[in-house]
Amino acid sequence: MIAVKPLVHLDAVVSLPGSKSLTQRAMAIASLAQGESRLRNILVADDTMIFAEVLRKLGVEIRQSGADITIQKAGGLAGQAVREMHLGNNGTALRLLAGLVSLQKGAFVLTGDKRLCERPLQPLLDALAVLGVTSHTAGGRGYPPVTIAGGGLRGGTVVLRDIGSSQYVSSLLIAAPYAAGAITIVLEGRIPSLPYIALTIETMDAFGVKVASTGDHRYSVKSGQSYRGRDFTIEGDASSASYFFLAAALLQGRMRVENINLETRQGDIGFLALLESLGCTVRRENHVIEVLGGKMPTGEMVFDMAAMPDIVPSLAMLCAARPGRSVIRNVAHLRLKESDRIAALSAELRKTGIAAEERPDGLIIEGGTPRGTRIKTYDDHRIAMSFAILGLIAPGMEIEDEACVGKSFPGFWKALEGLR
Repeated sequence: MIAVKPLVHLDAVVSLPGSKSLTQRAMAIASLAQGESRLRNILVADDTMIFAEVLRKLGVEIRQSGADITIQKAGGLAGQAVREMHLGNNGTALRLLAGLVSLQKGAFVLTGDKRLCERPLQPLLDALAVLGVTSHTAGGRGYPPVTIAGGGLRGGTVVLRDIGSSQYVSSLLIAAPYAAGAITIVLEGRIPSLPYIALTIETMDAFGVKVASTGDHRYSVKSGQSYRGRDFTIEGDASSASYFFLAAALLQGRMRVENINLETRQGDIGFLALLESLGCTVRRENHVIEVLGGKMPTGEMVFDMAAMPDIVPSLAMLCAARPGRSVIRNVAHLRLKESDRIAALSAELRKTGIAAEERPDGLIIEGGTPRGTRIKTYDDHRIAMSFAILGLIAPGMEIEDEACVGKSFPGFWKALEGLR
């Protein structure tokens, strides 16, 4: 457990670690590329190191020096027996690997800790089945452990409707160039985190593969393309930046965040527009964003967070301190993250004295003056970090299981202390 000390004045600078989303996408793509890739400024954290170790089991050569790694294409696992790959609670790796192992020969078991085995995979498995891949889950329930019989993808059209994760789409896109025929993916209904599909496409393009996309959420990848190894720098993590932007808003202070791409495709950069609607001033410079906190508006506000669900914990802290009623909606898929984040946020906010109500697709929060309390983190890095920032204005905040931030931001506690 760690006690958070309140902060009266904020005027600080922080440099971001590499993006977790981009690191794992680039690792997956580089593992398929012809030639060697050098990835610079990767996120060195629990999730990315788990992914690297599993890629090594697939025959990928990975060498690491600090925050730089070199990756050489897998040699293939023809004739291998079933091999189990344990992914901890890394949902991104689970989904990306489902596509990668479909291209290999042999059978592979993807599994993880208890929470990962509660996160659904069936929509992706159904899509892979359309493309000729056989898979099996216990009782056919669609949750890990999942056994995937590789052997390659055939071409075809896959339709995904009202899915709970855009990472299903990213998994299919990344594997698609190596299918026997062209693959078209059609999205219908509600698709969360759509900007991260654009991030995947942009990264594929950087490694030499083109995706044809139209405004009607159709994506086509021609077969016969191949990724080419390259030198690739991972930009700073917009999700991690949100905690420091949040600090500026709560303390009405000044926060400069370095190592951030102003043109990033990371959807969570959209938090800046929300902050501006909540009284903050945002200044953008070369790879630096400065947020100046201001007086937050009162009254009822409604936030549709479908495009950036990982920002909801940070937004919830702002709503807790803002005078008025806040409705956070269109994030039912948050119940399938590292924790049930809707339930977790509601329960822990109530412990701080803030009225918070669960809804099937979000939260209703009545803002006020949150007080410090002992926060249960549910082994969820984003719950821990968001409530830690709230502790800067709520004396007496204590965060249990503080090491869970190692999933995405091992240096968080040091960075938090550096704000002083």
